[in-house]
Amino acid sequence: MILDEEKLFAARLHAVRVRPYLATALFALHTVESRRVPTMAVDSHWRCYVSPAFVDRTPLEELAGVWVHEVSHLLRDHHGRSDRFAVKHGLTGPAERLRMNIAADCEINDDVFGDGLAEPKGAVQPELLRLQEGQLMEDYLRQFQLGPFTAGLAWLDCGSGADGLEREWDLGADGAHGLSEQERDSVRFRVAQGINARPGSVPRGWKRWAEEAFHPPQPWRELLGAAVRSATSGPGAGEDYTYGRPSRRSVSLPGVVMPSLRRRPPRVCVVIDTSGSVSDAELGSAILEVAAIGRAVGGRRDLVTVLSCDSAAHVAHPLCRAEGIPLVGGGGTDLRTGFAKALRTSPRPDVIVALTDGQTPWPDARPSCRTVVGLFPRQRPADAWSEDDPDYRPDAPPEWARVVTLGS
Repeated sequence: MILDEEKLFAARLHAVRVRPYLATALFALHTVESRRVPTMAVDSHWRCYVSPAFVDRTPLEELAGVWVHEVSHLLRDHHGRSDRFAVKHGLTGPAERLRMNIAADCEINDDVFGDGLAEPKGAVQPELLRLQEGQLMEDYLRQFQLGPFTAGLAWLDCGSGADGLEREWDLGADGAHGLSEQERDSVRFRVAQGINARPGSVPRGWKRWAEEAFHPPQPWRELLGAAVRSATSGPGAGEDYTYGRPSRRSVSLPGVVMPSLRRRPPRVCVVIDTSGSVSDAELGSAILEVAAIGRAVGGRRDLVTVLSCDSAAHVAHPLCRAEGIPLVGGGGTDLRTGFAKALRTSPRPDVIVALTDGQTPWPDARPSCRTVVGLFPRQRPADAWSEDDPDYRPDAPPEWARVVTLGS
């Protein structure tokens, strides 16, 4: 049987008409005729392998849905996510990859069809597995195993682009018409731009994907540690003179012993927001962050001081007593007093780390030492806040602070 390219590409045009924000991705796919593919399948290099028999027996409207389904695997990086999940959980073998393909299909199919896009026959939905809609592939994977509900899905094969396991028909990285990593990223970026430009007509799954494409989740604890290390290693931070190791320049001045310049261990003052808008859970996580900050500066807990602050700064405590540090507060918020007290501590800190929800006025001027702000995430928009003043609008952290969002 010869591949009916006219029908195949007419189906793609129909998919573009009903899902215009996916046009860049749909036209980026290069089709490869293959009689070894059960239906349609993709690889990670953006090739789409097509069975001529499948195209012949599938109605054009359903074929358009298959186009959208397959390109969704690539846009959502299901092959990369499957590989990472497999490594993390020690999963091996084709059966586990089939399970990943099923979970990835559930993530796509729960809201991708309708509004002009027909659902293909046999499309896997979460309800088939007795699972809730609206979850990610990783969430579905934790909730089901292969069994009675999946017995009829052995035929399912969306290719290595869906589960990361190479197929015998794959052309590989050196094959023709594959996209480079930069080209793939460019396609994803343009699709995300298109989705954000028309938020009112896009399913919630695509909205979530587009937001993460522009603002990917950050490894916040690593970022916080890196920000502290960067601040403490900056020019002028922690420099001092010592005669314990004479300067090498002393040889040019006989009879004169010159001190050498060394970097003393950096001192960090952590200002924790204890106002009423910060929850007990966030205060508990703040103590964990203090411990992480101690590790970021080499494990010298005696060089880290903790200061609780709401509308007034309270007593500063050394980190060597972190387990018993009382976080006093519960009133309004004004971290300016915390910054002022931190700068008055002796010895002065090289870095100030503020852990806060951001609902505070900030110092007008840059402190005399480096500053890192760890923000507790807030789901409500800024204009929904009111702290004793209905016209209150929180200020964003100042430009001179390095900002890391905690827990995202």
